[in-house]
Amino acid sequence: MATTNPLQFIQQVRAEVAKVVWPTRREVFLTTVMVFIMATLTAIFFALVDLLIRSGLQGVLGFFGQ
Repeated sequence: MATTNPLQFIQQVRAEVAKVVWPTRREVFLTTVMVFIMATLTAIFFALVDLLIRSGLQGVLGFFGQ
């Protein structure tokens, strides 16, 4: 494995970091808002599924319990 001196390594790292396309403030904001919206929709979905399963299970257990 070829060894690289620390100065060359730092230069290579800086060159690679310069190639990175950083998101704009607007892109970060919109992505953050979308994450919160999707998390909220997912929470609502699973709450409804939980309510449906709980109601169904209570109905089945109530039917066989008496």
